[in-house]
Amino acid sequence: MNPMSMDRDEPSSLLSFSTNHPLEQFVLLAKGAKGSACAELIKQVLDAPGVHVFGELLEMPNIKELEVGTYAPHFRTLNLFAYGTYKDYLENKSDYLELTPAQCKKLQHLTIATLATQEKCIPYSVLLKELDIKNVRDLEDLIIEAIYADIIHGKLDQECKRVEVDVALGRDARLEDAASIADVLADWCNACETVLSSVDRHIQRANHHKQRAIRHQQAIEQEIIYIKKTLKTQAESEDSASGGCTETHSAPKKNSGKGKTHHPRNAAKFWQKNT
Repeated sequence: MNPMSMDRDEPSSLLSFSTNHPLEQFVLLAKGAKGSACAELIKQVLDAPGVHVFGELLEMPNIKELEVGTYAPHFRTLNLFAYGTYKDYLENKSDYLELTPAQCKKLQHLTIATLATQEKCIPYSVLLKELDIKNVRDLEDLIIEAIYADIIHGKLDQECKRVEVDVALGRDARLEDAASIADVLADWCNACETVLSSVDRHIQRANHHKQRAIRHQQAIEQEIIYIKKTLKTQAESEDSASGGCTETHSAPKKNSGKGKTHHPRNAAKFWQKNT
């Protein structure tokens, strides 16, 4: 069976989150909210469709105040959606708010995005375990929903039982992750430098072959010109030599009947014959 392609028409739509995401309205509301109002705001943002990054909201002073106290589970749940996975939730349910089905599905989608940053071909077996899903059909439905929600772009390979990810939504990054991110970027830069060096070498080699080919072509053209001139000179020499021989060996012309002289004896015979 061929892989089921689920590519969207506009892959660049993932980039729209960085410039026009609906989290902004919640950030503005958090500036004037306190206590229970902030806790209710967190519930709303977890339910809101299209909101998949939460770091900016976590940095709001009024939200940070919830880290300890009555509304600490709200803060931890928001932190879970920013950095955690569905497996983290299952292992420590008592630390978080009880999630609604819609919130569970959103966290599962975010978990797929996290797995996609670790490997581009994710086996169904890994997804079934990480997402706590019992059958493949439900898993494929969830993946399709994630694709249409712009969480990932890719395709289902039902024959090999895996999802092949082309691009995934970037999740929030913790401050302590900065060093590892910098290392990854440094490795990427080094790889780019290696590729550029290789490209430069190939360009230089190609230019060298090009110049050598041009010189070879020019040499051939000069040789052709020389041969043409030589052949032309030889032809002219042969024509000149052929014309000289014709004039030297031509026979002399016969004299005309006028002015012809007769031998005296022949004249006597002619007289006797006629007398």
